[in-house]
Amino acid sequence: MVPRISRVGFFWHPGNPSTEDALRLGQVAARSLRVQLQAVPVRGPDDFEQAFAAINREHVEALLIPVDGLFVLHRTRIVNLAAKNHLPTMYPQSGYVEAGGLIVYAPSLYNSFRRAAVYVDKIFKGAKPGDLPIEQPTKFELVINLKTAKALNLTIPPSLLLRADQVIE
Repeated sequence: MVPRISRVGFFWHPGNPSTEDALRLGQVAARSLRVQLQAVPVRGPDDFEQAFAAINREHVEALLIPVDGLFVLHRTRIVNLAAKNHLPTMYPQSGYVEAGGLIVYAPSLYNSFRRAAVYVDKIFKGAKPGDLPIEQPTKFELVINLKTAKALNLTIPPSLLLRADQVIE
């Protein structure tokens, strides 16, 4: 979607082990893709404006938002700031794209909840939670917002549109 990208921004929430792990994995992936990852800490909602200003100063060409309660709670604000800054952004849940974000590629929440119900059923039937295996997500969803892509002057490759689970027009 963004050919020849070289600098990617990454918001992370210090103190949240999930975003710290995602940052470490993102740094490894960035090195293997020969892309520079610009990590920007966001400690609270008052940091969003400064975070976008920081990635603009660094000439970031796209932004990644990891799973984090702070980011989910303020997803509309993040989506609006990404649009205001004309920044292609990939999000961790479909709610962001429904709010006007560009793209989501993430585990399917619907499928995860369905699998959780299977675990609850087993526990209610007497299984010990500690005896149940930990499952990794197996179903991922790709959601693309074409209206946002057009506003960003991006052309979505047809091969990507064909793979999408949902396309918002």
